[in-house]
Amino acid sequence: MSPFTLKLIRIIKSIPEGKVATYGQVAELAGHPKAPRQVAGVLKRYSGKYDLPWHRVVSSKGSVSIKDPVGKAEQVARLREENVEVSMVGVIDLSRFGWKVDCFDIELSGIK
Repeated sequence: MSPFTLKLIRIIKSIPEGKVATYGQVAELAGHPKAPRQVAGVLKRYSGKYDLPWHRVVSSKGSVSIKDPVGKAEQVARLREENVEVSMVGVIDLSRFGWKVDCFDIELSGIK
């Protein structure tokens, strides 16, 4: 696993309950602001293995970007369980629920 992938995993695991981050924000925090698609790839490949809070990662517009209706419904339900308000069309107010990152928020422990 590449150091970039490890960094993405650490950042995603650090998104606090009740907050969301955008794919681009995660990529930028990892040092590669033009790599939001790689964030999606890491979520797809490693969410189960590393128990990633995949539901806390949304599009740059604050919307749930999963196309599959079942997956979209699951993401919305998980966010609402964390008291994140999600509109009927799957949009989250990033000014209220967006993760305002403090460098101490990111867990630096090793991933194996």
